[in-house]
Amino acid sequence: MSDILYENKLDSLFILKYIIPMNKKFIKSIVLAIFIAQFNLVFAGAMIAEPGLTAVSDGQSVKLTWQTTSEENLQSFIVERKASDGEFIQIATMSPEDDQYYEYVDRNAYKTEDAVYIYRLSIVETSGSVSHSGEASVLHNVSSVRRTWGSIKALFR
Repeated sequence: MSDILYENKLDSLFILKYIIPMNKKFIKSIVLAIFIAQFNLVFAGAMIAEPGLTAVSDGQSVKLTWQTTSEENLQSFIVERKASDGEFIQIATMSPEDDQYYEYVDRNAYKTEDAVYIYRLSIVETSGSVSHSGEASVLHNVSSVRRTWGSIKALFR
């Protein structure tokens, strides 16, 4: 019986000496990470509100919308698009707006039939650093007349 009490006492001492201090360090590191994350949110340029960037096709163009909850140190938004198998390309640059509600209509998404396009925002801060929003995908079904007209326009650019 005394051996069991001795082992339990050793287990308790081990917990008091090693486990609790380790947990304190772990808790301190979590609190520090949360504290730093709060500052990252402040300096991130812009916080995009839920549901984030949205993309909707009407058969002729793709309408992108987003809203921000804060715009600390924001210089601009760069709207980027890619096909499902391509690279992102810059299609527009937008300056900050007072109402923090943004809308961009992509009238140049017309070259393929039943294309899936993926959009994202590059958020440019006044310091020059860039972060990216989440991506928004859309199935863009364009009529053959619109595709032909788009190809003709592309020849004269």
